Amino acid sequence: MNAFDQINIQTNRLLLRPLQVSDAPALLAIFGDEKVMQYWSTPAWDSIEIAHALIARDLKAMVAGEYIRLGIERTEDHALIGTASLFDLNEQCRRAEIGYGMTSSAWGVGYMHEALSALLSFGFSELKLNRVEADIDPRNLASAKSLERLGFSREGYLRERWIVDGVVSDTALYGLLVSEWKTRVL
Repeated sequence: MNAFDQINIQTNRLLLRPLQVSDAPALLAIFGDEKVMQYWSTPAWDSIEIAHALIARDLKAMVAGEYIRLGIERTEDHALIGTASLFDLNEQCRRAEIGYGMTSSAWGVGYMHEALSALLSFGFSELKLNRVEADIDPRNLASAKSLERLGFSREGYLRERWIVDGVVSDTALYGLLVSEWKTRVL
């Protein structure tokens, strides 16, 4: 795998870029928000140390080419408003999972669609992925709608897959093939 620590993806309103140590307070604000974490597979963050540990892990993993996690920076004010990831990269099968989270104050204006469109384009063209998968809480209707708008198909349902802070939840599995992406984009 190639190193991913130099990836920068520019869109009309956003810059997707590797996280920096200075992003820790913004990450804590995003992932410490109960609304953002309501359907996440971990509890809301409660300390800046969690943000620092994630950034440190990312710096090593991105250099090693293990996964991609990019901060989503709004270009108009340079605010970090979320993250988008390609992880569980399987080079032989040309497959990855996609993950994402965004501050609730930036919901509903198309930022996540813009960011994920750019990340998927990168994954399918630069990484030569054949398939991208997503695992979401089926109660998260906004996330399901975002995936479907990007061309993902719901392919499965796993009952009681997650237990976070004692709350049991199911998983809806989504998939997107490069052939579907090319048809959608053209």
